[in-house]
Amino acid sequence: MTEQNRNGLGVLVFAEQDEGKLADVGLELLSKARELAGKLGKQVGAALAGHNVGALAPTLIAHGADVVFVADNPALGRYTTIPYANAVSRIIEESDPEVVLFGASLIGRDLAPRVASKLTTGLTADCTNLRIGDFSNKTASYTNLLHQIRPAFGGNIIATIVTPDHRPQMATVREGVMLLRPADPSRKGEVRKVDVDLAGSDGLVRIIERFKAEKKVDLKGASVVVAGGAGVGGKEGFELIRELAQVLGGEVGASRAAVDTGYIGKEHQVGQTGTTVRPKVYIACGISGQVQHRAGMEESGKIIAVNNDPGAPIFSIAHYGIVGDLFAVIPMLIETYKEK
Repeated sequence: MTEQNRNGLGVLVFAEQDEGKLADVGLELLSKARELAGKLGKQVGAALAGHNVGALAPTLIAHGADVVFVADNPALGRYTTIPYANAVSRIIEESDPEVVLFGASLIGRDLAPRVASKLTTGLTADCTNLRIGDFSNKTASYTNLLHQIRPAFGGNIIATIVTPDHRPQMATVREGVMLLRPADPSRKGEVRKVDVDLAGSDGLVRIIERFKAEKKVDLKGASVVVAGGAGVGGKEGFELIRELAQVLGGEVGASRAAVDTGYIGKEHQVGQTGTTVRPKVYIACGISGQVQHRAGMEESGKIIAVNNDPGAPIFSIAHYGIVGDLFAVIPMLIETYKEK
């Protein structure tokens, strides 16, 4: 470990951007990075790659970055794997952080393994939590390691992974699992330009045409989510869930059991292996409430559970519980809301 690393940067976050717009996941990770770096007694950095993206640096500083490393090059105007991997690797080599975090987005999942390979270090994918802690094995003890926590074996167990012998410690983190804290415009930070030599790497893949499809389901941004589980009984049962969601101006969510059974598409899945949500109101219909599902919605403002099993685990975290047949309860909720 270098002297710069011992005294300098603790956590570096890849600040994903597209056409000059920062992705929320990078800002979420900056909030978490401040907590992790505080445990290490070190600074937080943001890696910003693109072309003419310097104007984004103040936003990253306001969200928690102490130093923004900017790699600005025409070859980085649109995301392609090799130029971005070279640019981000160069930023990491210059900043020498203990920890590097990427969002587990389409770009992050493509980019992070390339960077880890170039730096010959490990990578834990799709983390749902991170913390700083100690670790011991039969031969050695380590302090202040990154504990990288993620679901394994299809979400049936939670694994904690550490990287004691290689630096940086790298992880991708699922979107929405870290709380996006408000920006602080009064924060001060430093912007450092990083020269990157991309000669020979920008012509291997060329973008001829680009198509962007709008997201049909926005679970993260919804203030109300009405979710159905295996108890809904089938695709037809989800029509009732959709009707309640429409009346309330919300989105339709689902448990993994409902998705795996084919009742509804995976883009609706809430939980450890789906989307993490924090709506003002979460209505769980026919969802038993296993730990994998609760991990993705238990921080909702108000949780309303409808289940005909009074012993269902979902009632342990619900603010309001209704024991009954959802096919009787939901129509009453719809009718009552329409009347009010």
